[in-house]
Amino acid sequence: MKKRITKVTTKSGDDGTTGMADGTRLKKSDPIINCVGEVDELNSLVGYLSSVNDSERYKESLIRIQNCLFDIGGSLSLGTDDSISEEEINLLNSDLPSLENFVLPGGHPTSALAQVVRSVCRRCERSLVALDEEKSIEKKKIIYINRLSDLLFVMARSINKEKNYREVLWRQT
Repeated sequence: MKKRITKVTTKSGDDGTTGMADGTRLKKSDPIINCVGEVDELNSLVGYLSSVNDSERYKESLIRIQNCLFDIGGSLSLGTDDSISEEEINLLNSDLPSLENFVLPGGHPTSALAQVVRSVCRRCERSLVALDEEKSIEKKKIIYINRLSDLLFVMARSINKEKNYREVLWRQT
């Protein structure tokens, strides 16, 4: 297999630009680069969640999610066919109690981390939507990130249930 990364310090980005897969260079402030960075941040947090999670139930999904995020972030001109299905979300959700109100993030530390990852996922989604308004991108990327945030929410609830932590519901003050 050909080596993809032979040198980390290239100095080519010292001028505030970064190279794209097609050879062009963009300012690091470009909305595309912002989205790539947010997807990278989300991928790092999913990796962190996977590393602190002690349940095998989520490991395979989290690794698959990281690979999909790498595909999306690596090139916003490439997509992924590995979508998150409603079935996957519903499977986790099936043994959870119905919600009568919003859940406050917290509970078991792994569940709380899943909520942090979910909120970063939502920020990433907002950036992708803004980019789509400026430069049309594949809708399946936005759909994937939207479904991922749903999955992370249900995963956080499921982790609390597994760990016997009570969910705290929002009460308007």
